[in-house]
Amino acid sequence: MKAYSIYKKKFQFPAILLFILLFVTACSSTKFIEDYQSIVKKVDIDSIPKQYEEESLNYIQKDIRPAPRLGINVGLYNLFYTLFKTKSVGNPAPVLDSTLVEISRNQIEKFLNSKGYFKAKVKSEIKVKNQRAEVDFKANPGPAFSINKVEYKIPDSAVNQLYQDKKAMFTHLHEGMQYDDDSLSYEREQIYQVMKENGYFDFSRPYVRFTVDSALNASKTNVVLYIDQPANNGKHTKYLIGESNVIVAPSTDGFTDSVKLNPRIFRGIRYTDLSKRFRRNPIVRYDFIRQGEVYDVSKENLTFDRLYELNVFKNVKIEYTKDKDSADRVNPLIQLIPQKKMSNRVEGEIPFNAGTIGFTLGNTYTNNNFFRGAERFEFQVKGGLQSRIGQGVPFFKDIYQRDFSISASLAVPRLMVPFDIPMMGKNGIPYTTFSTSYVYALQKDFFVRRVFLNSITYEWVETKSKLHSFTPLNFEYRFGGLLVDTSDTPKGQEGRDLLAAYSYNIKLLDRRDLTVGVKYAYSLNANKLLLNKSFVYFRGNIELAGNMLDAVSRLTDRKHNPSEGDYARILGLPFNQYVRPEVDIRWYKSLGVDKQFVARINGGVGYAYGNSTAVPFEKLFFAGGSSGVRAWQARTLGPGNYNRAERVPTEEARKTLYGIDQLGQMHIEANLEYRYGLINNFFGAKLKGAIFLDAGNVWNISPGNPQPETYFDFKNIGNQLGIGTGMGFRYDVQYFVFRFDIGLKLKDPQFKGSEQWVISKFLGGGRAFKNEYKIANSPDTYRFVQYNFGIGLPF
Repeated sequence: MKAYSIYKKKFQFPAILLFILLFVTACSSTKFIEDYQSIVKKVDIDSIPKQYEEESLNYIQKDIRPAPRLGINVGLYNLFYTLFKTKSVGNPAPVLDSTLVEISRNQIEKFLNSKGYFKAKVKSEIKVKNQRAEVDFKANPGPAFSINKVEYKIPDSAVNQLYQDKKAMFTHLHEGMQYDDDSLSYEREQIYQVMKENGYFDFSRPYVRFTVDSALNASKTNVVLYIDQPANNGKHTKYLIGESNVIVAPSTDGFTDSVKLNPRIFRGIRYTDLSKRFRRNPIVRYDFIRQGEVYDVSKENLTFDRLYELNVFKNVKIEYTKDKDSADRVNPLIQLIPQKKMSNRVEGEIPFNAGTIGFTLGNTYTNNNFFRGAERFEFQVKGGLQSRIGQGVPFFKDIYQRDFSISASLAVPRLMVPFDIPMMGKNGIPYTTFSTSYVYALQKDFFVRRVFLNSITYEWVETKSKLHSFTPLNFEYRFGGLLVDTSDTPKGQEGRDLLAAYSYNIKLLDRRDLTVGVKYAYSLNANKLLLNKSFVYFRGNIELAGNMLDAVSRLTDRKHNPSEGDYARILGLPFNQYVRPEVDIRWYKSLGVDKQFVARINGGVGYAYGNSTAVPFEKLFFAGGSSGVRAWQARTLGPGNYNRAERVPTEEARKTLYGIDQLGQMHIEANLEYRYGLINNFFGAKLKGAIFLDAGNVWNISPGNPQPETYFDFKNIGNQLGIGTGMGFRYDVQYFVFRFDIGLKLKDPQFKGSEQWVISKFLGGGRAFKNEYKIANSPDTYRFVQYNFGIGLPF
């Protein structure tokens, strides 16, 4: 080991130095171009009106845009190309091209014209020194023209009346405003939408045109809006919906040459299922193009979206034919090609933290059309092991946790309620989900836990940004057992001492009970989480349990005293009674391309009352982990100022209680994170970076716990918070984001006073501190730095 250490030190520094030298050399981009070429180092646009400065930069051709001064894309491109002859990392330096400079100059000039600067002129100048080029664009925008008068020439009186009635809702075109091409384009698009939503099936965008007269004095212009009539000088025809044909292809391969239609028409819809796989009602329920109604393109789009969302069709096509017997009717033709009905997916993951490692393996069977009504059935089997590492023991010799679960769910694409819901599915497909699962957990020499769960959940979309989930029935049956040795032996005595000292939490593992309750969750702006925009995200949920059973018990049974262990029972089992609200609020602030700032606060509390003195074990909170306070491994922070060495005096007890004694009934976490682009091209994807600051903890709030330092104290909250910082990398492959975060502890609440600021130990004396900690906390070791792997963003 010593020889290896010397060898490592001998070559580590030269290797790092060599990499730095190579990278610095690679940053000198001129060595990779010809003698007659130059690298664009700077581009300036001068005298552009301030409000258009940022937008005007988009009109500079990408191939001559200089690399960011602090960017590493060019250096990495050159380094990897030098060493490995690959162009898959970073981007090449921008080479000066006078043709692209001229195109950029012309585009900037046209952009200013489009914003009302009709007399704008832009000049370009190129300066080259030592194969480094600077490109300067200088604009002379001239006066900004405003709209003097807007005239409307719409010969069709019905179209004119419709436009005049609707324009107040959308128009950006007003007298006195600065002229802007975008306002005219927006007006054209809105007129097109209004016409298509009000029966004008044949209407197209070219019918809307503008003339602009900028030859007036005082920088004024007149605008005339025309909505032309059809070429035959007739009026625009307003169409109604006729008979609809909904046809399902015979297989995933699509339609054959001959199609035999169903002769039966019901409520204006002829439904023909050539595949014999789909019942009528679940499909036509989301056809919003109804017979007798005025043609409306928005209902066409709505039908298209919802039929795709059913997730049983790989292709949806909507066409129209004009009715031969009526001049003002169109007949919809909806063609559906089914997708593969069943699938099977095997998944595996390796949960890894600096302290534990394990693996999880699962198999999920999916049937997307279980009862021929687009019902999604899933059956999953999953199991895993978790082992401690760093103790000098092989993986399979120190497996401390085993998990197994089996679950089934059936999601029906509608709300199964005994009343009618108008326009159900207008903003998204609603679902009624029936689910059942069995979960088994075993912690070595400590406990075995079994939970049987059943629920019915309604999920619906109020708007694209507002989602609701309501579970009117949530039934849980828990039964477990302790594996702690309590025999008349020295080891048994240790077990009895352990149970006596930690009966508050341990009794939750041994209890056999029932939970019957309801849940509700609401989220705002969940559809924007993957977008680089500025918005506020909110998710709140609340779970109530036991109130109905308590009411029944009070009517049929005597009074009970839960604090003395005398619980009211249903079917011979005590039932849980608690409330558990939780909120997650985030502020996302876009700072430009690939740059975003996120602030988050997440909190929750589980409060037992009535027939319970504590919430169920599975409802407790933990701190730390890859989506929380990332400088701590999950379930190793808190509760409060809890210190394992003081409360768990023996090494064997610390092993037994691992991951159990650091849970709480309340949690608060706050995160600040700055996200930025790092490498635009990293083996075909983007590599992004993040810098973060996390703070939080868990606490106890229910009475009866003999550890006062674990209780929440608002006056002492600053002394009870764990604080960590760090940096991370995100490998964004469009559909997945692979994440690696490095967290560093700043303040650890398990210590006292100034000793909490463990960052001072990390910066000096860290080795001695860790050795002392190991002696007092064995087998636990102290880690200033925590590594976290994950898929997806942490929040």
